[in-house]
Amino acid sequence: MLVVNPRATRTSYPGELKQTLSIGKAQESRAWLSCWDKISPGRTPLRGLPGLAAKLKIDSISIKDESARSVLGSFKALGAPVALVRLIQRLWSNHDLDARGLFEGCYRDLLTHFTVVSATDGNHGKGLAAAAQTLGCRCVIVLHANVSVEREKAIAAYGAEIIRITGNYDESVKEAARLASLNGWHVVSDTSYDGYEDIPRDVMQGYGTIAAEIVEQSDSQPNQPAYTHVFLQGGVGGLAAGLVSYLWEFHGKHRPRFVVVEPQQADCLCQSALAGRAARATGTVDSVMAGLACGETSPLAWRFLQPGVDAFMTISDDDAVHAMRILAAGSDVDAPIVAGESGVAGLAGLMVLLQNQQLARQVGLDGASRVLLVSTEGATAPATYRELVGESAESVLERQLARCAKAMA
Repeated sequence: MLVVNPRATRTSYPGELKQTLSIGKAQESRAWLSCWDKISPGRTPLRGLPGLAAKLKIDSISIKDESARSVLGSFKALGAPVALVRLIQRLWSNHDLDARGLFEGCYRDLLTHFTVVSATDGNHGKGLAAAAQTLGCRCVIVLHANVSVEREKAIAAYGAEIIRITGNYDESVKEAARLASLNGWHVVSDTSYDGYEDIPRDVMQGYGTIAAEIVEQSDSQPNQPAYTHVFLQGGVGGLAAGLVSYLWEFHGKHRPRFVVVEPQQADCLCQSALAGRAARATGTVDSVMAGLACGETSPLAWRFLQPGVDAFMTISDDDAVHAMRILAAGSDVDAPIVAGESGVAGLAGLMVLLQNQQLARQVGLDGASRVLLVSTEGATAPATYRELVGESAESVLERQLARCAKAMA
């Protein structure tokens, strides 16, 4: 399904949106994250895929590889830590707690009896658990029935207490809120709901780090974007809002076209575009793209997506698996890339559109298109990755290193 958004605008970035998400706050978050030892120093790779671009008959494809962001394996390492730091600073406003000191564990005694809780499909929970462990507070993670045992173990490895429920992601969000209310804990969620916006806003602000690096690496200019199209993952909309807001503010009316991609079974953003308001998915919300298996749009994220995104679309699980294999295989000129199930959504969406000239025309894709993709995760579930791709992530990385070494020789 493709929904061309009739409410998208190409004006300068609205002032009322800038009060919530801004380049200034994103840069502050980026500076804070540089203090955390779980974040890799330097920028993640922005890789060109000239072979794939030629095969798909467009001008260029670039992919931002977030698998190298952190030992946590995904872009979620950027959101939860920032939100946790800002929450603690608000709660202990009279202590003048600085971000560097928090990430260095200087206030562990103060936070011993402080507990945070969140629902997750995997990556956000791992990011929050790791940040809580570093800062010295307790973390409780609520997992729904479709989160794999492999992902559960990866979260528990960072000291989180795991609570399982039998429902889906949206029900786990409700359970986390209930537990917080019952026990006096604090929810650190990446999705907003009625009366709960500060923390999701802070999470999204952390994601602006990705956009800041893209601008630097691509040598984009305000009135001359390096890309004509940017394909982004859906989910509840937080990642897309974080990147759309930054690039829209930077480029203003010259911004690229944004296309947001989500699973067919979790089409909450497409339904929101059709309804003109934050809406729920119509499907089972059960997808191999675990990080995007969300049934309800974040109302806060939707404030940015409704005016800023040009089209929303859905893909099948098979489309995603095919894209994983395409990136893993590489080519004579394209280095192999390890991208997880949710990380390939943008590429899968691009390939689906280019298979249908009518759909491609609706979003302005043609031979001159310069496309940016964001691979949001590596093999965060290694066994699942091996099963879907037919090769281990380690093997793909070995071929990537060999390809890069050959190119530099």
